[in-house]
Amino acid sequence: MTQASQAPMRRLIDLPGVDDLELKALMKPRYADPDARDEFPEIDALTADLFGLTGDEAEAVERPVDWDDIHRLSGVDLAEAFEALGWDVTDKRRKPLRLLPHYALPLALAIRGVAGELPFVAEPDHPTTDWGAGLAAEAARFRKR
Repeated sequence: MTQASQAPMRRLIDLPGVDDLELKALMKPRYADPDARDEFPEIDALTADLFGLTGDEAEAVERPVDWDDIHRLSGVDLAEAFEALGWDVTDKRRKPLRLLPHYALPLALAIRGVAGELPFVAEPDHPTTDWGAGLAAEAARFRKR
């Protein structure tokens, strides 16, 4: 499969609210602690808005027998696993997002269609065609006469 025929990867950081929460986690590293989710209700509010599941709801979902526990990976391994699923879960320096441990399970469940849902993204605009270029060239030639 050529690069041109592959669908572009979706970037988690581009979803509404993710970048803002990443900035909060930069200023207050406790946000990134998986055990601190109860202290910061905005984390669950964001995962519910984006994927239709809070962290607790995601943990309560019965997972398929062949579930690979992708959400238990960490760091680069987790980022590579999501990249294989078509999602870029890194920041602009290509480091895994600070809050990725909070997003991993709801995102994995939604990607695989087990529970929750993926955020809507409009299809890209159709590329413009150059059919008008021929008309413009013809008009230029006509004006020169």
